[in-house]
Amino acid sequence: MIEYFDSHCHLTDAAFQDDREAVFHRAAEAGVTRIVTIASSLVDARAALEVAARHDGVWSTAGVHPHEAGEAELGDVEQIEALALQHETIVAVGETGLDYHYDHAPRARQRLFFEAHLALGAALGKPVVVHSREADEDVAAALRAMPERTSGVLHCFTGGERAFTEAMAAGWYVSFSGIASFRSFGAVELLREVPADRLLVETDAPYLAPVPHRGRRNEPARIVNVVDAVAAHLDEEPSAVARRTTENARRFYGVA
Repeated sequence: MIEYFDSHCHLTDAAFQDDREAVFHRAAEAGVTRIVTIASSLVDARAALEVAARHDGVWSTAGVHPHEAGEAELGDVEQIEALALQHETIVAVGETGLDYHYDHAPRARQRLFFEAHLALGAALGKPVVVHSREADEDVAAALRAMPERTSGVLHCFTGGERAFTEAMAAGWYVSFSGIASFRSFGAVELLREVPADRLLVETDAPYLAPVPHRGRRNEPARIVNVVDAVAAHLDEEPSAVARRTTENARRFYGVA
């Protein structure tokens, strides 16, 4: 059976509160053997840690999403560091980054937390999961200024040549979601430029369900459709893309 790795989803989201165990069951049936559930705040990091602790093949992250930067305290970063040091199942820092589309938090505040997360990732020796929306220049600037040993991924990538260029120069990974299955997906050429050993796939569930499930709640089992879409853009067999992205995600997160 083909094995899949959903490298980025949000299993603590309220959208899963009524059937979370069934979601895990459907993922297993689809061949999803590994999942990383991503945190958006300090509270969410603790919840994600609990979810990961209850399931084999599931890991979590700890970080403050740019949407949450306005309400978060700077001391949260220190507590995130403490959590990451205490729990081996926390495999990355984030989700962090910049979102200038919604601007749920002041941009200066977003940048402050983003830079703190990049520094924390370097200090912990853990990769950083980066969200970038309509903030290409500032994300690129942050990547240029980060500590040399910082590793990471541009998650749910849909474009942004400056950030892409900086990420490639730094040896970062790039991850693609169900958006790759949309007719409006405009980053096909950049997708094809990602080195084979730095390509990841994700669902970002419960968001961004891929075709033919678009408009419904997303879940890890839909990673199969994401792989199909990415493989079509690369003119490769889905099984080859599934195998490669699973290997890449295991290496990126440092998991078995």
